[in-house]
Parts: sequence; C-alpha cells; structure tokens
Amino acid sequence: MNLQNYSTTIQVTQTPTQVFEAINNVRGWWSEQIDGNTDQLNAIFDYHYQDVHICKMEIIAFVPQQKVVWLVKENYFNFIKDQEEWKGTTIQFEIIERSGYTELVFTHFGLNATYECYDICSDAWGNYITVSLKSLIEAGKGNPNPYQEAIDKAAKKEQEASTDSYRISFLLDKAPSTVYHAINDVRGWWGNDVKGPTNELDQKFQITFEDKHYSEHKVIELSPFKRIVWLVTDSKLTFVDSQSEWNGTKNVFDISTEDGKTRLTFTHVGLVPAFTCFNGCSGGWDHFLSNSLVPFILTGKGEPK
Repeated sequence: MNLQNYSTTIQVTQTPTQVFEAINNVRGWWSEQIDGNTDQLNAIFDYHYQDVHICKMEIIAFVPQQKVVWLVKENYFNFIKDQEEWKGTTIQFEIIERSGYTELVFTHFGLNATYECYDICSDAWGNYITVSLKSLIEAGKGNPNPYQEAIDKAAKKEQEASTDSYRISFLLDKAPSTVYHAINDVRGWWGNDVKGPTNELDQKFQITFEDKHYSEHKVIELSPFKRIVWLVTDSKLTFVDSQSEWNGTKNVFDISTEDGKTRLTFTHVGLVPAFTCFNGCSGGWDHFLSNSLVPFILTGKGEPK
C-alpha cells in the first residue's frame, strides 16, 4: 500500500469514451448535491453531503478518453480535527484502453494513510468508484448521495410511521464504516441461507430459516456510513396465522456518531404490537442484532442461523 496516496482500479467492457463520460457525470455516481460544471477544463464545482462533507474542486486536467484530474481547493469534514487533510490534494481518473476492456485507475494523491480521515475516506472512495461509478458505466445507473431534501422527507415519513414499530439501538466503539460494511454482510450475522446480493441498490435478496421464515428484501437505500433501508417485498411466517404480516414493512439501519463512538439504531418500520408475529419477531430481532450483529461488528464473528 502506498502510504501517501489512495488508489483503486476497475475494469469494464465499455469503451474509453463511455468511461470518460461517466466520470464527468459526477452527479450520477458521487452526489446529486453538486453545484457547478463537472465536465470542462478549469471548471469549479462544489460538493455537499449533509453537514458531513463539503468541498470545492477545480478541474485541472481534462483529456478526453484519457484523464481527468481535480484539485481540492477547499474541504470540510465534521468528523475530524485537522481540516487541512484534503486541501491541495489531487484526485485523478486515468483511463487505459486494454485488449478487450477498459481500465480505470483512480488515485487520490495526498490522501495519506496517517490522516485521521483515511479509513473513512478510503472506504468511501472504494464504494463510490468500485460500486457506484462502475454501475453507472456498466448499467447506466449509479448510487450517488441523494438530495438532502429527499433524505429529510424519507426520514420524517418513516419516523412518523415507526412510532409503535420495533426499535433497538447500540453505542459501539467502532468506526461508522465498519458498522456499515458489517450490516451489508447479511450472511455474517443473520442467516446462512441467503440468495441474492445484499449490498447492491435496487436489488433483492431472500433469506430462509428452515420452514419457519422466508422473506424477500429490496435494498432501497444505501447511504455510505449513514443509512441502509430494505423494503420487505414478500414474506411467509409459518408460525403465525397471517404469514404475510411483514410485506410492505421496512428494515432501517441508521448510523450516526455520538461521543466519539458510533450509534446504530435499527427500526423495523411497520412491525407493530398489533401484529400476531410481534412478540416472536421482536424476540428474533433482539437475538440477531444483540447477539450476532453486534459481536460481528466488534470482533468479526457473528452467530448467523
């Protein structure tokens, strides 16, 4: 590992032209909260993600089908003390045409491994480049941070709907990125019989526990290190009369910082005391979250069923 820079590489079958166009569609893979032009030399644009990260970028190199370079002119993180860590660093996208595929080498020059922000920032870049930008290139749809207004509306709606819903919260001595990645690794803490991707936006996965529980979940929100939401699209709970009580409910994982630690709050929106399954299901969540997910986050070892 180069201690002075962060770098990651992806390979796609699309042409250098398609890769170049996707890189410059910054709103399509990094954040919808961007002001200014992102596709011309010497342009300056502002990136904004809630009150967590704000920065100003200048495009200092723009070579079609070959290279794009941004200079970080200003930067602010709400989770570190030294606000100089990103300032003056450069972010480079290098496109290389190979035999039968295109290689994209992403490098954040100056993102030093000794920096306070390094773990969170390198995890974030890994997600944005290898998942979101790659998806935009290959499928035409990335997973950028949504507009804050949309986030606020969704959170308010779910808060109103979840007054009587099952909820549990933990304060953990681990980074938000560690908590986020552990939740997405469903096989590591919930169940071994899982089919489908559990960490891809708009995709579905199914989980089965013998003949007692089957549920299908659609991943409808992935906000790195902040929020994960699954919509239950199908379910069969054979231990209650109404087997489909979970249908249309949501599993919401909210991640925040508190007193130097990470607060994880899980809410099963719609799982209310009036449901026949409430006692059994809330007991099940108590077990899998307290006795499996939390140890999985802290030690890397859970107790999936």
